Amino acid sequence: MRIATENPAVHLRDWAESDYDSMVRHGNNRLVWRNLKDSFPHPYTHADAVWWVQHVAALSGDVHLAVDLAGEAIGGIGYGGKQGNYVRTAHFGYWLGQAHWGQGIATAAARALKAHAFSTSQFVRLEAPVYEWNPASMRVLEKVGFVREGVLHKSCLKDGQLIDQVMYAAISPAGVSSLPGGAR
Repeated sequence: MRIATENPAVHLRDWAESDYDSMVRHGNNRLVWRNLKDSFPHPYTHADAVWWVQHVAALSGDVHLAVDLAGEAIGGIGYGGKQGNYVRTAHFGYWLGQAHWGQGIATAAARALKAHAFSTSQFVRLEAPVYEWNPASMRVLEKVGFVREGVLHKSCLKDGQLIDQVMYAAISPAGVSSLPGGAR
């Protein structure tokens, strides 16, 4: 899969074995890890990169892509569906290597993947919880149309601290109208 973004130097694409070194270079950073779920390990090793590329290749339904800048994977972005009563909701997340923060790359990637997720009729809602200490990620989500829904107080143990998460969500108007009776 390949998804263009508004930045001609940035696109989203499938992960590849050739990404292992760049994944370690950009992912093995405590500041990157601190903003992600603990399923993203720290330190981030070559073995972690190998596992991830093999893992996402075997998934069906979820979308996990490399953020590619001029031929190099500098981060990742994706969404994964929930189950049961939440089958029309997906968890949405992304990360970038620290050297690429503050350059509009995360915004371009998030905008493109949100549009892709809503171009199918599978999901009506994308959820993106953000740790309280990450206002830059909150701004990215707001720029691409996610809405701050509330604070999940003391809902997460990260880096030895019990912290708040801020829940952001985007709702697809097309997806809502496709439900029986336009149900919400």
